[in-house]
Amino acid sequence: MARKTIHYNGHTFDVGYEIVNPKEHVDIIILHGWGSSKALMKQAFGEHLEGFRHIYIDLPGFGGSTAPVALKSEDYARIVELLLIEINGRKDIAVGHSFGGKIATLLEPDLLVLLSSAGIVMPKSAKVKMKIAFYKLLKNVGLSKFRDYFVAEDAKKLSRQMYETFKNVVDEDFSEIFSSFPNKALLCWGDKDTATPLVAGEKMASLIKDSKFMVYEGEHYFFLHHAKDVAEEIERNFLETLERT
Repeated sequence: MARKTIHYNGHTFDVGYEIVNPKEHVDIIILHGWGSSKALMKQAFGEHLEGFRHIYIDLPGFGGSTAPVALKSEDYARIVELLLIEINGRKDIAVGHSFGGKIATLLEPDLLVLLSSAGIVMPKSAKVKMKIAFYKLLKNVGLSKFRDYFVAEDAKKLSRQMYETFKNVVDEDFSEIFSSFPNKALLCWGDKDTATPLVAGEKMASLIKDSKFMVYEGEHYFFLHHAKDVAEEIERNFLETLERT
């Protein structure tokens, strides 16, 4: 694994990355979701998309990358852009799974590929609303030590800065950002996804003006089982962008 030191907003980030097919001339940036790493994305796509230079990145705070302070999605996008400058990377295609989908969108690539992306805020259940209200009550009376009984499973083992990051990004509404995305987008979804449900993908596709929506059998990590088909769809859609120029 390679690593670059990135200086951003007065802080130093060590960002891990890996390049596959280094001699190719069209770049595809591949970003993982929350709690994951570049290794999972390489497992899915490393043997496909042979005509592209793959850039797999560990987002700060995950895998081999550090995050000394809490971040927002916009910060992640800027750090990725700084890394791309360091490695002479281009934003031809950006692929993002779940949380990584929001970062990929902010990069504004020529072709955006969203795999069960986050960014559409779904209504919370009554049970979740009650847990949040009860936790706030405990916090107000000095009993915040019971936090672990109330926070999401994804957040329980996080460092303090990554827990703050989680709070920053978990309920971000990207509706306006999707609506203003200027280029072509391919959205791929699992029909049984409960983390980012199919209805969220349908809304996202309706917001992005130039988009194609594909549904596959599976849950949130559906692409691990359909990587070849998704890769072929990425190739087709990228060729369409070339035909327009």
